[in-house]
Formats: sequence, C-alpha cells, structure tokens
Amino acid sequence: MPLAIRWMLLLNAGLLLAIAGCAGYQLGSASLYNPNIRTIYIPIIRNETFRHDLGVQLTEALQKEVELRTPYKVVANPSADSTLTCRVTAQTKRVIVEANTDEPRALENMISVELTWTDRQGNLLLENRFVPQGELAFFFIQGSDFIPEGGQSIATSQMRAVEQLAQQIVSQMEVRW
Repeated sequence: MPLAIRWMLLLNAGLLLAIAGCAGYQLGSASLYNPNIRTIYIPIIRNETFRHDLGVQLTEALQKEVELRTPYKVVANPSADSTLTCRVTAQTKRVIVEANTDEPRALENMISVELTWTDRQGNLLLENRFVPQGELAFFFIQGSDFIPEGGQSIATSQMRAVEQLAQQIVSQMEVRW
C-alpha cells in the first residue's frame, strides 16, 4: 500500500475519532443554557414600591432580554417548562453629590428585586456559587445615576436600571460549568 494512502487513512481515522469524541458537546450560545428548558413563563412582576410602573417595565424588559439572548421562548401559559417569578422589593433615590447650597447635583436610583426560577416540578433552576444550596430566592440590586441639571430625569434613570437588571437576571440564567 503506498505511503500517501496510509497517511490518508490515518488522517481519516483520526478525524473520525475527533468527531466522535466531541459528539456530546454543543456549540454556540445554546450550550450556555439548560437544554431541558424550551419555554419560560414570566408573569407580571409584583411591585411593592410607590413607583407603580416598575413591575410592568421590568416584566417587559425581562421578556425582551430572554427572547433576545437565550434559546428560550417566552409564553403566556403558566404550564411552560419553567416559571420566572420576580418581586420588586425596593426602589430608593439618594443624593450622591450636592452643591454648597444643599441642592442635589447628582442622584442615584436603586432598584431591588427578589427572583425565583423553577421548572414544572418546582425544582430551582437558578444556581449561584455565592448563595447557599437550597435558597429559594435570589436578590438583585441595580443602581443608575442621574444629573437633573444635565436634563436627566428619574424616569430615564429608572428605565436604564430596569434594563440593566433584566440583563443581569438573564446572565444568571446561564448553566454553571
């Protein structure tokens, strides 16, 4: 058998073994998420603050972020593969910088959220190495600064914080290595 044919057979055998060895792996961003979950139900987020629109804004931002960044499909059916339940627990505004006349120059808007993500059987899907095993809820806090003199308002700061919270929550939905 000629040497070129032997090398070709050896190369093909090595390629076949490499492909077979990698058969269990997934490629792309889909490998970052739980393959057993295809649909997710996100009910309207309960809001316990005086800013009555926070729950609806966060619900919409979460639904958009899940659809955009994950392989999951957001559905309106509570019998989906998983349910992401949130509750806005606090919204605060505090002065960061003030003028010598005690007028606020820069302020910070903070939003706190409690979150639970479960499958149909009630098993927790959200994992975090900093939270003890068996914790039922995770807490997320997001702040956003604004300067009223620069034309920024609490509404724009709040929307920015809501969008960042949605990104933070969806990032935590990735499967841990």
